[in-house]
Amino acid sequence: MAGTQTLAERQAAGRQARERAKRSEHNAIGNVNRDPIKLLEANSRGRVEALVPLRYGRMAVSPFTFFRGSAILQAHDLARTPNSGFTFPICGDAHLMNFGGFATPERQQVFDLNDFDEVATGPWEWDVKRLCGSLAVAGRHMGVDDATIGDIVRAAVYEYRNRMNEYSERSALELWYELVTFDRMMEEAATAEGRRLIQRAKEKGQTRTHETVLRKMAVKRDDTWIMQDAPPAMFHPGGPNSLLGKDSNWAETESWKGKLGKTFEGYLATLASERRALVRQFELHDITFKVVGVGSVGTVCLVMLMVDSHDKPLFLQVKEARQSVVAQFFGVQDAAHEGERVVSGQRLLQAASDLFLGWTTGPAGRHFYFRQLRDMKYSADVERLDNTLLQGYARACGWALARAHAKASGQAVEIDAYLGSGDPFADALVQYALACAVQNEKDYQTFMAACRSGKLQARSDEDMAADFRI
Repeated sequence: MAGTQTLAERQAAGRQARERAKRSEHNAIGNVNRDPIKLLEANSRGRVEALVPLRYGRMAVSPFTFFRGSAILQAHDLARTPNSGFTFPICGDAHLMNFGGFATPERQQVFDLNDFDEVATGPWEWDVKRLCGSLAVAGRHMGVDDATIGDIVRAAVYEYRNRMNEYSERSALELWYELVTFDRMMEEAATAEGRRLIQRAKEKGQTRTHETVLRKMAVKRDDTWIMQDAPPAMFHPGGPNSLLGKDSNWAETESWKGKLGKTFEGYLATLASERRALVRQFELHDITFKVVGVGSVGTVCLVMLMVDSHDKPLFLQVKEARQSVVAQFFGVQDAAHEGERVVSGQRLLQAASDLFLGWTTGPAGRHFYFRQLRDMKYSADVERLDNTLLQGYARACGWALARAHAKASGQAVEIDAYLGSGDPFADALVQYALACAVQNEKDYQTFMAACRSGKLQARSDEDMAADFRI
């Protein structure tokens, strides 16, 4: 345990790890001698069959959306690459769109990792490589030249390294209390435009509350709030617009009030007692199925609209939890319950987690976790950022990732000593990121060929929405 060693011993262990994996060896792209289509098809098994074409349709939009939906490919490729030996629950899908702003229970706006479906014990380097690879893929998609992409990736890696050095001098409690707030980000922004962008993001996040969602998503009928169908993105599981098939009745509102009561009680049992008491002040009004993201499309995701006696809403998102691709290829199973794995990982990695974060087991043994649908959440519109702002965003992601790793691992001293103050790791990550972008383009072209040939069926949101128009 780190606590039984002196700082000097821990620093020596970090430097010693360079013999296990030289920092320059992190340029390795990994094992890319595989069929990407077979891996994607395997990753789609067990999803809602009617929604798999939508998953592929969203991935087909660009090489960047393809990268977002294909975490399984990068995990496969990294499985046999060198790592320092310092492992702990990592995010597993730390691409640049899985960072964002949200409110803590104390209503502070923070910037942090915000997706943990793939969280599992693995090498911290995998998270850094997922981030750097995403920056290179996004940069190429936006027409940025490779030299500038290198500068952007280097900015993220240097920020990660410098923050880890800072965190190596912090106590365990100081790391636990550390927050990357929007106010701190504005103070440290390199340009006036960067500060204005962060301020706008902060203000926009403040408007994204449960009450604003209610006005957009629901109507009131006979004292009951009902969410409106907008297929294929949102629909009632047992309604005329459902894409779930004949066995979807379990997900209806009345079922959750009746025979699925034990499932909801199972979720409540994972909350602290005061939070259970808070949830019990709300009454369930409606449930819909919601299709979210890119990589999650086809997994079960429900939205529960609950209302208190003041007619104020609480939206709970109920997401299916499946085996992490990190666990699949790194081989460490963290928990018997996939929902518990997600929740435990999120609580460990995030600076402050959702008040309503919990898990349960549903019909047919499916594993789920609960969280708020929206609570002052904000995601950057990365494709609208110029090169300077993208570099600033890369630094913010590097900072947030270092904070998460330092807190979750208790090994900031070792990781800092491994990284050192020089350039070998950053140089290797630039090479890796550019090679990752090239491989992603190859995989994307293979994927698009499979879609064109009919081997895979890909349909856009607009195409599927047309099925429901009169």
